Amino acid sequence: MTAVQNIDPKLLQDENVQLRQTIAHLEEQLNWFKRQLFGRKSERDVTHVDARQLELDGFESLSKGDPQTKTVAAHNRRKPENKGKESIILPSDLPVETIFLDIPEEQKMCQETGVPLVKIGEEATYKLAYKPGSFYLKEIIRPKYIHPAQEEKGVMIRELPESLLTRCRADESFLAFILTKKFADHMPLYRICEGLQRHGITISRKLLSQWVIRCGMALMPLYETMKKQIINSKNIFIDESPVKIQEKVKCTTGFMWVIVGGEGADPPYRIYDFRENRRHDNVLDILAGYQGNLHSDKYGAYEKQGQQKSVNWCPCWAHIRRKFFEAESGDEILREWVLRKIKYLFMLERVCWARSAEQRVKIRLEKEVPLIDELITKIKGKLTDGKLLPKSKLREAIGYFCGLIPHLKNYTKSPWARLDNNVAERAIRPLAIGRKNWLFFGSVEGGEAGAVILSLVQTCRGLGINPEEYLEDVMRRLMGHNAQKLYELLPDEWQKARQEAAARSKATGSIPMPQPMAGSRAEAPAEGESGSGPIS
Repeated sequence: MTAVQNIDPKLLQDENVQLRQTIAHLEEQLNWFKRQLFGRKSERDVTHVDARQLELDGFESLSKGDPQTKTVAAHNRRKPENKGKESIILPSDLPVETIFLDIPEEQKMCQETGVPLVKIGEEATYKLAYKPGSFYLKEIIRPKYIHPAQEEKGVMIRELPESLLTRCRADESFLAFILTKKFADHMPLYRICEGLQRHGITISRKLLSQWVIRCGMALMPLYETMKKQIINSKNIFIDESPVKIQEKVKCTTGFMWVIVGGEGADPPYRIYDFRENRRHDNVLDILAGYQGNLHSDKYGAYEKQGQQKSVNWCPCWAHIRRKFFEAESGDEILREWVLRKIKYLFMLERVCWARSAEQRVKIRLEKEVPLIDELITKIKGKLTDGKLLPKSKLREAIGYFCGLIPHLKNYTKSPWARLDNNVAERAIRPLAIGRKNWLFFGSVEGGEAGAVILSLVQTCRGLGINPEEYLEDVMRRLMGHNAQKLYELLPDEWQKARQEAAARSKATGSIPMPQPMAGSRAEAPAEGESGSGPIS
């Protein structure tokens, strides 16, 4: 008897089954990688769309014969007005620079009779133009006085106003310009230096980096005030993303947390918190003392935080949907059914957020909770029937879902809770875009300063505020502002004060003047430097 005949057929069958499972798992992984490289990233479910929807009753199909032609008389058709997205919307106070183009004087007479031509009107053509921004040197002159007979009394001179950065030769307007370029337009400092050189201004990248870090540290009290507002908001969305930290040998990996807080479908405040690692202790420190709704993914630190009785942890249903969307092999019928039910939940949520808070809770309890119960029952049944491949993505998706069952309905308890964590996901995008440009933070201190400035800039963008205008105004006023009323300088309060001032000016019919700023001052020259020379 040969060696092959001595092999137990049962062992061959088991080995065959195991190899088939391995092949199925590897094919699933390969398909997933292909989709990441070449496929669409959208998770929109179109499997339920019937192709026969395009076939309308009462309409016969067109014949494929030669089309018949008919000669019609020529006519002029009015060109339709363009009311689409290509139109240009300009502010009413946009300055206008007029250029007068007239025909030469000799052409203003008839060449045959010599009779002067009569002006019958003008034709105006408007073109949107751009004039490069200008830099200028602010000179501060302070007269000095002395007693003519008593020189021992010393020199009398007016003190320089307080400045955000002491002994800095950059005005707040210039610092706001640099911070906006880096944290709103995502430009690395070396590109900003190159742009300045085109205007004839040379500033080293190291000096710019020092100014950015000092600004971040100086704005820290305002950052802490906004963080307190978020912690007290009772409604938080949180996520994290890796960033690089430059070291002597090679870059290390740090993490930037983003915390979005407040009421409404898209809360205004955005706080970025830089940490050197991803330990659970960082989340516990960031959310210390927090009570309320917590939206996040299934990272263990958030799950641990959600176990506290004072926290209503709302895991993200978009992450659940993504898990089932990626499970392309296995039970296709179950996958499509789950995706369809989750789609219904998101459709109901769009209806909920168009209603009042009380109606929102009512719709969720009456419509969405039964859908979630139906999902739980069917998915748990599939998990126990023993027909899932242990390493398949469908098994992974079902395991992910079942691990969140105790918390899946938590968002239905509060009118301000959401079904997903997309608010935090959107707040991470500016960081991801910037990371592709400036690549890394130069130090831990740079990461902390970047988190402060990024928080203020991105909160301004979320509220529709010009971050450069806000930063310049706040940096002038911060040092002289009441420490007990720092909340007045937060972006939303700042915007409200500006709008109220504009409304009062409009009501009185007066021309709105620039608001007196506690920090309406220029910077002093650094010690040992000339106050009238150019910046070197």
